[in-house]
Amino acid sequence: MPETRGRVVPEARGRVVPEARGKVVPEARGRVVPEARGRVVPEARGKVVAEARRWIGTPYLHGAARRGAGCDCLGLVRGVWVALAGAAPEAVPAYPRHEASAREILRDAARRHLREIAPEAAGPGDLLLFRLRRGAAARHLGVMAAQGGGPSFIHAYEGHGVVESPLTPPWRRRIAACFALTERIG
Repeated sequence: MPETRGRVVPEARGRVVPEARGKVVPEARGRVVPEARGRVVPEARGKVVAEARRWIGTPYLHGAARRGAGCDCLGLVRGVWVALAGAAPEAVPAYPRHEASAREILRDAARRHLREIAPEAAGPGDLLLFRLRRGAAARHLGVMAAQGGGPSFIHAYEGHGVVESPLTPPWRRRIAACFALTERIG
């Protein structure tokens, strides 16, 4: 039998198993997930996108995070997290509705809890952070998805609520960072 440095993970379907490292053991009923750190199985992506889509139609309400009642872009992401992973990782401090500083509050918070990935590596279910104005802090979040054969993202914004929008070139140019949300939710 080949040497293994990981553990057999029979329930690994659709989940990231960060501690599983090693070689596949054909005789095992389960499977060892080789170098699983940082990889996401498609099932987790589908869960995140499906949950985010459940929020479509929720009205925009600054600082809120309640599906059907109201949320902002951060509230949407927090709501998806809570629905799929349990309690939110930290309390959200009060934050202004409109830009008040150049501090990267959202980026710093995301880096505390998620692995940052290159924009070209992002896929459905990953978190997109947008900088809406040059020189300003990145202040808008969305969950990457796919619709009609092209990339899209689900987000909440004032005057529209939660919608799914095509990830057009103007939106792509505004991406400030991407994070592997699906590694924490599964």
